[in-house]
Amino acid sequence: RRAAEAFRREMTAAGTYVVRLLSSPGAGKTSLLQKTAERLGETHRVGILVGDIETDRDARRLAPFAPSYQITTGGACHLELPLVKRALPQLGTGPFDFLFVEDVGNLICPASHELGEHLRVIVLSATEGDDKPGKYPKAFRTSQVCVISKTDLIPHVPFSIEAAVEDARQIQPELRVFSVSSLRGEGIEEWCDFLASERRQILGAFHESSASGRSD
Repeated sequence: RRAAEAFRREMTAAGTYVVRLLSSPGAGKTSLLQKTAERLGETHRVGILVGDIETDRDARRLAPFAPSYQITTGGACHLELPLVKRALPQLGTGPFDFLFVEDVGNLICPASHELGEHLRVIVLSATEGDDKPGKYPKAFRTSQVCVISKTDLIPHVPFSIEAAVEDARQIQPELRVFSVSSLRGEGIEEWCDFLASERRQILGAFHESSASGRSD
């Protein structure tokens, strides 16, 4: 935790807001990152680190939209901070306004590890079922935001946004929820506006604290 906090302070000082994404495999993290990078990339510098057991397919998919680098764990079920720190220089010249870290698809191990993120986001796909929060409570309890993805499929699958949100907020009452369809681009603008606002708040608080410390 001390190492994660030190990394978070370092990123804040550099003006970089770190967003970490957790989900089950296939929940739509990479599609969400693509749309997010397209939108935020119009006004901000975006970097992306992608965690997978093997292959660099996701990084290659995201490369046209933002500097991206694949972290392959070779079998480990989650990313750890040393892997992130070693991979960061591979993105090229920084600092970035946003650094997105897509963890390995898994709702168990990643929930127990900090990577120095400012914001932890859990992505829940409409294809997974609305009872997922109750089955994997720690992943939801340790996240600040839940993005419900693939909402364009809701007419075709047994999924209730209301039931999923109710289940999740029994575990994490302060959880912020966004519903998006990366395929159609629905909800992406609101999601990106939220991220930009959160970054401004974090950086504003940091600069106020730094100014106060200098005056003292």
